[in-house]
Amino acid sequence: MTRRLSTSTIMLLSIAPLMWASNAVIGRMINDLVPPMTLNFLRWLLAFLVLLPLAHRVLHRDSLMWRHWRRFALLGLLSVGAYNSLQYLALHTSTAMNVTLVASSIPIWMLGLGWLLHGEKISPRQAWGAVLSIGGVLIVLSRGDAAVLMQMRLVPGDFYVLLATAAWAGYSWMLARPTEPPSIRQDWVSFLLAQIFFGLLWSGLFVAGEWALTPARIQWSWPVVAAMIYITLGPALLAYRAWSAGIQRAGPAVASFFSNLTPLFAALMSTIFLGEWPSTYHALAFGLIVGGIVVSSRRQGA
Repeated sequence: MTRRLSTSTIMLLSIAPLMWASNAVIGRMINDLVPPMTLNFLRWLLAFLVLLPLAHRVLHRDSLMWRHWRRFALLGLLSVGAYNSLQYLALHTSTAMNVTLVASSIPIWMLGLGWLLHGEKISPRQAWGAVLSIGGVLIVLSRGDAAVLMQMRLVPGDFYVLLATAAWAGYSWMLARPTEPPSIRQDWVSFLLAQIFFGLLWSGLFVAGEWALTPARIQWSWPVVAAMIYITLGPALLAYRAWSAGIQRAGPAVASFFSNLTPLFAALMSTIFLGEWPSTYHALAFGLIVGGIVVSSRRQGA
């Protein structure tokens, strides 16, 4: 059954990709000022402190979360720990537009992991959609140059964001097959706080390695502090809440189309704030990726 989109629902589903795009752009702006693993840790530490007064009960000894601590530990690793850390790491050698476009390959990872881990069948439409989306990602990775594609020399950032998308796909499949009590999932603040708690443990390990193995340092300034506050309140908390509310209203199938607004917003912001002008291949890649999602999401006989 198709649900009619209201203006408020459209706004909710547009807020999340706008926030995600701004996260990539700001991460690119301060990538020389704050080490990537450290930036991710500080961002989620602030988010944890914001949510703690609202949902501290989920951390109490008698909380149902502890009965499912292994699941929350894995959720925290794949999302707060791996996905976000790898994205910030990718922005050291790749542009915000490239990172968000390559991240649009998440539906491909979703199909692959669903088939590999859960025996989900892939329909012909989904297969064709995958071909189109993979074509778009390859165009980004090759910078629109066939000779580069033949050589397949990826910059480190491209590799990191591919790992990040694989982690997010695994995280999404875990969300789609819940085992924790509904009472925790229905309270989005408690559910997010539980993931952040374990995610900070993983992220803390990554930060320890970063500072032990690299010449990591933070160049503190008011713009850096402002950036951290923004990526905490906006891309971390506001985007999560808006996306959850939008999915409840429109359903995940419709919402998935809005997620592909992220590279478009990133391209506009990169042009304005970073001077990274989009190229023709970016537009072609975006068209193929969105086309792949549209084709794979259409019902048979539509």
